[in-house]
Amino acid sequence: MKPVIRLSVSEAAKLFGISQRTIRRAIKTQEITYVVVQGRYKLSFESLLRWSQRTTTVRNKRDGKGIGQFVDQWKIHNKLFSPNPKSIKEDKDKKE
Repeated sequence: MKPVIRLSVSEAAKLFGISQRTIRRAIKTQEITYVVVQGRYKLSFESLLRWSQRTTTVRNKRDGKGIGQFVDQWKIHNKLFSPNPKSIKEDKDKKE
């Protein structure tokens, strides 16, 4: 069983670069899965990602103001620690 990552409404809003009101609207329309813990919403990170990919305005805000603006910086370019299968194949082809 894979672990489930859950976020509060305020954490999700900060992470995705959108307002808490937008998150609460998505909860009301049941676009995001959640559980209620001690009277507070805990949102499934996986459902938040799927929702942000489906909704154009949320996707744009996520990529501009939220977590999406950092994705390019996360790419690992050091082949010693995390080789990309395509790059290994290209290197072999060059040597031959």
